[in-house]
Amino acid sequence: MPKQRFEEAESRLFDRVFICMKCGAKIRTDNLKVRDGKVKCRKCKSKQLRKKHKDHKA
Repeated sequence: MPKQRFEEAESRLFDRVFICMKCGAKIRTDNLKVRDGKVKCRKCKSKQLRKKHKDHKA
């Protein structure tokens, strides 16, 4: 049975959440700031961020 998805939970878990490509830290910020390169990772100071994936990849 597929699990039911709630809009509130999806927005809390995936909306404006980015993952650092080097160390894997989670950062919540605006899309425009990430695209313009104004946001850095708190741990490793990298600017390489990606959106958090919604589907688990096995």
